[in-house]
Formats: sequence, C-alpha cells, structure tokens
Amino acid sequence: MTSIFKPSATFGGEPDATFENLPKFCLIVDDSSTIRKFSARLLKSMNFIVGEAEHGLAAVEACRLIVPDLILLDWNMPEMDGLTCLKALRAMNLQPRPMIVMCTTENVLPKITQALQAGADEYIMKPFDRDVLRDKLAQLELV
Repeated sequence: MTSIFKPSATFGGEPDATFENLPKFCLIVDDSSTIRKFSARLLKSMNFIVGEAEHGLAAVEACRLIVPDLILLDWNMPEMDGLTCLKALRAMNLQPRPMIVMCTTENVLPKITQALQAGADEYIMKPFDRDVLRDKLAQLELV
C-alpha cells in the first residue's frame, strides 16, 4: 500500500506550504498566567501553536502526550521548579528532542551555567520582548 503522505505534499493549494513549513508547537511553562498569555501572543505572531503548563510537573505530563518543538521554561514555580523539570525532560529522552529555553529572572552566571549544563539550549532574561525572543529562536533555527 502506498502512503498518501509525502514530504513534498502541499496544503490548501499553497505550493510553499509543505510539511517543513507547518507551524511549530511550543509549550510555555510558567506559574504566571500573565507571562503565559504574553508569551503565547508573541509566539503566535511568529506562527507557533502554543500550549501552556503552570508548573514543571504539568509540563512533564504534557510532554508524555505530545513532544513540543520548543519549551519556554520558567525557573521559579510551585510543584516542580524549572531546573528539576529541565532535568526530568532531558532524562525522558524525548524524540524529537525539543529545544528548551529557560525564561527567568535568575540572571546570575552560576544559575545560567547550571541550566545550560542541565540541558537548556538557551536562556532569556525576564522581562523580554518580541525581538529578544525572535533573536533567540533564530539562533536555535526555529524561526
């Protein structure tokens, strides 16, 4: 039987809309609903589909169901903090491997180093804006 799905398939008659051009999925993990909504708005403007989790434990559970392309991860949260969540996510050996960007007010070098050594791909200081986020995502080749 021949598969109907092909990497060069197009959607909606748009010749440039291939599987490679489908929106990426980002899980925003932050205990602040304001930060989640703000981040979601920025990411949607960059053609991301977004999901939200209010703490690290919820993020781990969400990633058991669907592996995001990107995870924006706060450090200081109840239930499970960002660093513990980061370590748990990396231990899960998710495939494909999501990019994880720590988004936090923790801005001292030892904390940044700790997160990068634990498996974070990038680090963004709060507060951030669309340009800062877009630049980080461009470095990760997500936009």
